Amino acid sequence: MPGAGSGTPVPLPTVRPPTTGGASTGTGKFPASGPCASPAACGFPGATTTGPRIALKPHNTGALSITKDGTVIRGWDITGSLDIYANNVTIIDSRITSTNWWGINLRPKFSGLRVLHSTITGIPGKGPDNGGEDYGVANMGGSSIEVGWCDISVFSNSLSMGQGNLHDNYVHDLVPFINSSGQWAHTDAVISDGAGSAPLIIRHNTLLNPVGVEKGGTASIGLYDDTGAVLTTVVDNNWLAGGAYALYGGGAGAKGIQVINNVFSSEYHPGSGHYGAVAHWNTGGSGNVWSGNRMSNGTPVVPAAGTTGG
Repeated sequence: MPGAGSGTPVPLPTVRPPTTGGASTGTGKFPASGPCASPAACGFPGATTTGPRIALKPHNTGALSITKDGTVIRGWDITGSLDIYANNVTIIDSRITSTNWWGINLRPKFSGLRVLHSTITGIPGKGPDNGGEDYGVANMGGSSIEVGWCDISVFSNSLSMGQGNLHDNYVHDLVPFINSSGQWAHTDAVISDGAGSAPLIIRHNTLLNPVGVEKGGTASIGLYDDTGAVLTTVVDNNWLAGGAYALYGGGAGAKGIQVINNVFSSEYHPGSGHYGAVAHWNTGGSGNVWSGNRMSNGTPVVPAAGTTGG
């Protein structure tokens, strides 16, 4: 069988390379201004534009460790999880249904992971964290990874990393749970704890967090300085909805943060998040840019001048 450490080469289908800088170049109908009735109406990703493009074969792998550099997994319908202890691993056109802490996890000291055109989900009530699953795709490595055209659901922190290229994904239906500490697990469609050694690019994704704040709903994009300053991050042309605030902007030490051309949807809360669209935005931070962001009804979204609170 190819993949999973066999070293058997598998040709990759042609995929559209993501944009990595500059202005938004999303593939849909993103208008310069005005309302967006739904993600699909404005060309944002959904169930029909993400996930596998080919027929899949069942693989009951359980908690599988990948240890061979260059491994390619393609066309697998996996019951289990993938723990990556190797470089330049590609998971493409596959489905992962996990009951582990994660769906896919890149371990420290490894790099080059690509997760493309795949579905990553869990089974509520079956995970190890008091029934919950915590991380859809986690980057514990020290360099960027790519996650593109993926359909991700259930996990409380669906895309967890301080560096990466996250594009054209559909994150939805996060499931709340009380964790092993007896608290509601915080839920974020994308979460960064700061201190990333490479840029974090979040471009042209649909990021939905339907979880109420009383059950741990935190953000659609949470940029937090828990382990270090949030630096060199681009949040461009995304559809954001849900959380206490839809976007946490990195706090007082954040620098080089570009938040441009995003739609903050009111589908869960009138202000996009329970308390509003944005908090902890450092207006005076070097290289920080806030431009072209609006509510789904077309109203501009402007953070309070000089504020980092919320």
